[in-house]
Order: sequence, then C-alpha cells, then structure tokens
Amino acid sequence: MRKTMSATAESVEISRDPQFQALLERWQSRIERELAARLPPATARPTRLHEALRYSALNGGKRVRPTLVYATASALGIADGNVDGVACAVELIHAYSLVHDDLPAMDDDDLRRGRPTCHKAFDEATAILVGDALQVLAFETLASGPGLPADAAIRLELVRLLAVASGTGGMAGGQALDLAAVGRQLSLAEVEEMHARKTGALIHASVMMAAACAERAAEPATRALDEFARAIGLAFQIQDDLLDIEGDVALLGKATGADRAHDKPTYPSVVGVEVARRRMHELHARALAALAVLGSRAAPLASVSDWLVLRKY
Repeated sequence: MRKTMSATAESVEISRDPQFQALLERWQSRIERELAARLPPATARPTRLHEALRYSALNGGKRVRPTLVYATASALGIADGNVDGVACAVELIHAYSLVHDDLPAMDDDDLRRGRPTCHKAFDEATAILVGDALQVLAFETLASGPGLPADAAIRLELVRLLAVASGTGGMAGGQALDLAAVGRQLSLAEVEEMHARKTGALIHASVMMAAACAERAAEPATRALDEFARAIGLAFQIQDDLLDIEGDVALLGKATGADRAHDKPTYPSVVGVEVARRRMHELHARALAALAVLGSRAAPLASVSDWLVLRKY
C-alpha cells in the first residue's frame, strides 16, 4: 500500500490501490455481517417492522463511518474485533438518520441507494418506528454488545461520544439548521456550522470513538485524529454538495438537484462550484497532513480520505 500523505495527483493512485480496495471490501463485508447479526431477524414479531429495519440497514451504502472506525483502529494497533461494536453503532445511527431525513416532513426523498426509501417501500409510520428502533439499538450495542473493550468506563465514554454527535449539538441540530435554512441566504460560516453538525459530527465521532478504544493513545495522536476527522467531515459534505450538482444519478442511486429543488443553501450555492471544490481539496490536504504524526500506520486512513474526496457517488 502506498504510504504517501500528499494530497496531489498521487492521491488518485492511493484510492485505486488494489491493497486498499481489498481492505475496504473486507471492512464493508465485515460490517454487513456484524450488522446482520445484531439486527432482529425479519421472521420475529413484529415482522413488518423487523423486515423494514433490515431493509434500511443492510445491503447498501458505502459504509463510510464503519470504514473510518476500522481504519482508525488499524492506525492505533487495535484489532477489528475490538471495535466491531463501535462500527455497528455509528452505522445504525447513520441508517436511522437517513430513514428519518427521507420522510415527507424532512427531505421528502423517494430513492435511497438506488431503492425506494423506507417510507415508500413500507409506510411513513413504519419508517418513523424504524428510525426509533435503529437509534436505540445503537446505544444497546455500546452498552452490552460484543466487539468492544470490556472496560465499563470506556463503554460509557463511547455512549457519551455518540450521544453528543447525534443530538442537538450534532446531527439532529444540524438537520434542524438545514430545515430552517430553506429559502434563506446563509453566510459561509453558517453553512459550515450546519455541515459540521449534520454530517461532520458523526464522522468525527467514528474516528474518536475508535481512538477511545485504545488502551494508551498518546495525546499527539489523539489531537491529530481530531484534526483529521474535523477536516475530512467537512470535505466529505462539500463533495456531497458538488455531487448533487454534477453527479451521475445512476452512480448516486438517488436524484440529483434535490438541494436546488428544495431551495437549500449549500457550499457551492454560497461560494460557487470552483471555490467549493478548492476548499474541499484544501481540507483534504489538511486531513492528510494531520496524519503525519502517526507515520505509515495511518496509510489506510489516508486512503480512506482520498476515497471520500475523490468519489463519484
């Protein structure tokens, strides 16, 4: 695997590195298996709700947040099996947020990952319950599930980190700001705050929760991971905004132009496409530079950063 930390054309080569691709596929397969084991079987009552849970959480998505968990653990010398619970918890929270965001009262989307959204495949009431159930399952996973450190103090800290990232100071607050922004002109600072909460907070938590599982993580490494996670979280959302303008519907698995159709302020709508793209690459470079303190162990994290910023869907 290439060990460069440079955000140049070499980054494209990292993202296509067959060793990283194999690692990515291994982690994606692992999280699919771990989630399937933790979700209630579709045959258990209430069967419609459990079928909808599995429909929403399995068989789709890039698994960005679990990949960040596993890559961070790798950089710190933590075995995958010791962070499976973290990977599942962050993905369950993400899945719940997508189900609720897609509802008519929120973003009113018909497609997610190339399939009908949960409320279209089932119904709105079921979709609300799916989101509720996925959220509480995430915290149950951290409190008592396998694939985590045995230390109760670490588990409590994991619960705290995920709660902060999911609440009004994080994802839920970001969604509220997003809804309140419809039809308004926002400043760049306001857009960055909205993005940092709605998307960045859970990405940041994915990295920092994995770091919290380390027995002895040096302070410089923790600071570097914090800086990396904040930078890549915003870069990821800017790329998402750009893909909503320029992306291929067939690759994205959802309609483009939704932000403009809903009159939502985005990074490109505030500063323009080219400035937004430049800012995204600046954040990418900052994220990679932050990893230097971790040396070659951070190569998978650097590759994840490239993958997220250079993705086409």
